[in-house]
Amino acid sequence: MPSRLTVLSGPSGVGKGTVVAALRELVPHVWVSVSATTRRPRPGERDGVHYRFVDPAVFDELIADDALLEWAEFAGNRYGTPRSPALKHLEAGDPTLLEIELEGARQVRRTMPDARFVFLAPPSVDELVQRLSGRGTESSDALAARLVRAEIEMAAADEFDHVVVNHDVDQAAREIADLLG
Repeated sequence: MPSRLTVLSGPSGVGKGTVVAALRELVPHVWVSVSATTRRPRPGERDGVHYRFVDPAVFDELIADDALLEWAEFAGNRYGTPRSPALKHLEAGDPTLLEIELEGARQVRRTMPDARFVFLAPPSVDELVQRLSGRGTESSDALAARLVRAEIEMAAADEFDHVVVNHDVDQAAREIADLLG
């Protein structure tokens, strides 16, 4: 029996990746999509594990071939969810999770309205600023762009079925695990 898609979104720096890693410990059989992106890998990121790092021409082909469930441009780079693996896992009945940005979540809502949409929120805006600044992986311009985008994304939290506040990574992961059913 096919499973229900869960879409996790939230502002950059809220801890989506960290919460998803904790979720995988709780629910080892959850399948988490690996997004394609045109951005360069950060230190420690591996192709096919953290993202599928592709050049812009390959990303253009994915769009032209309708091979993405969703895609968006963010901070000068494009990100998208490969369609085929996600649909395969849903059809197999695997709990399936997309960890994507707001615009992508909106696109998925239009094409897959029965999906479960979860917004991961920071405990406060100050905490989010601290997390983003603490990364030390981006220029001040890129950081400023992420902060502006974060404000827009936080204002959209009411578009989601569930809001989970990331006060504590393990608690947030447990709340999302409970939603997976």
